[in-house]
Amino acid sequence: ADLYDLPDDHCFASAEELAAQPKFADFVINGTMDHQHVSTALPLLAAGYDMLLEKPFAVSEEEMWQLVRTAEEHQRTVAICHVLRFAPFYTAIRQKVLDGAIGEILNVQAVEHVSYHHHVVGYVRGKWNSKEKCFSPMLMAKCCHDLDLIAWMKSGVAPVRVASFGSNMQFRPEKAPAGAGQRCLVDCEIEADCLYSARKHYIDHPDRWAFYVWDALQQEGQSNAPKKHYTELTLEEKVAWLKDDNPYGRCVWHCDNDVVDHQSVAIEFADGATATLNMVGGAAKPSRSIHLIGTTGEIQGNLEDSRFVIRHIDPRAGHEYSEEVIDLTIGGDMTGAFGGHGGGDLRLMADFVQLINGEAPSIATTTLADSVNGHLIGFRADVAMEEGRVVAIGRGQ
Repeated sequence: ADLYDLPDDHCFASAEELAAQPKFADFVINGTMDHQHVSTALPLLAAGYDMLLEKPFAVSEEEMWQLVRTAEEHQRTVAICHVLRFAPFYTAIRQKVLDGAIGEILNVQAVEHVSYHHHVVGYVRGKWNSKEKCFSPMLMAKCCHDLDLIAWMKSGVAPVRVASFGSNMQFRPEKAPAGAGQRCLVDCEIEADCLYSARKHYIDHPDRWAFYVWDALQQEGQSNAPKKHYTELTLEEKVAWLKDDNPYGRCVWHCDNDVVDHQSVAIEFADGATATLNMVGGAAKPSRSIHLIGTTGEIQGNLEDSRFVIRHIDPRAGHEYSEEVIDLTIGGDMTGAFGGHGGGDLRLMADFVQLINGEAPSIATTTLADSVNGHLIGFRADVAMEEGRVVAIGRGQ
C-alpha cells in the first residue's frame, strides 16, 4: 500500500472482501500463487470483474472447469498470462503457420532448458520445490508456457493422448557429495568448491534472484527476516540470514524438494500430428527452442536469439532445401525480443486492455477457453508419468 500510495479503503484482506464492495475498477489482475488463482478469481468474477489471470490458472482439472463455468455464467472476460505468445519470436512463428508457410503441421518439438541457478532458486530451495507447497508440479509451474505454445500452434485441433516420463534425479540426500552440510555457510566442508553454494548464487550475484531470496521473504513476514528493506541490508546481514533460517541458505541436496528436475512429454492430436516437450532443469545455459515440421516446410528457432529459420524442400539438382532467416532483432523493440519474457510482458498488457475495450482479439490473445487444451495436456501428462501409462485427453466438464 505504501509503495503504490493506496488509500486504506482500497486495501482488502481477501478477494471476498474486495468482491463485497461496489465495483470500482474495469478489471482485476490476479497474480496470486498458483493454488490461490481459482479461489480468488471466483468471487471477483461473480462481482462483475473481468480478469487477467496468472498461469497456471488452475492446479487441477476440477478447479479449471469450475473457473470456466463461472466465467461463462457471469459472462466475464478472462485472459491468461501466457506471455510468450506475445513475444515477437513466437507471434511471428504463429503468423507464418497461419499464412501456410509450412503447410499442415506434422510435428512440434519444444524444448526448455532451465538454468542451474533458476532451477535451484525456484524448484529446489524455493517456493515451487514441492507440490504440497504450491500445489503445482514443475511441468505446470514452469512449462505451461510451452504446453500452451504447442496447443496454440495446433490451435483448433484437440490433443487426444499423452505420455510422459520424468523424475527428481539430481538433488536428493543420498546423492549429496561427501562433506556437504545442511546449510552452505554453516556446516559445509565443500562450500568453496560447490557449484550451488548460496554464497555464489545470492551474495556474489546479489541482483540475480534478489526478489525471491530477500524481498519476498520479508513481505511474507518470515520470523527472522531483517526489518529493513533488502536493498539496505549489509553483506554481513545477508550472510547472517543465509546462515539462519533463510531457505535459500540450505544445501541443495538437503531440501524438501519433491518435484521433477526433468520431464519429457509426448502428445498426439486428433488429426494425427504429434508433439514433444522436453524440460530439463539445471542446464548451464538457459534456452527455449521450437521446431515445427509441416507438410511443405519447417520452422526452427531459439527464443533467446530472437531469430528463426524457415526451410523448404528444394529437389533441384545440387540443392536439398532453401532457407530463409527471420531476424527479429533487426527492427528494435517494436519487433525484437526486448523486455520480460522475450518482449511479451508489455505486449500482453496492451492486448488485454484492447480486448477489454472491445477491440478484435489479436492472434496471440489468450482467452480462458483457448488456454484449456494446454492445461489439459499438463494435467494428464503428470498422470501419465506417475502411473506409467498413456492417458487419453478429453474435455468433459
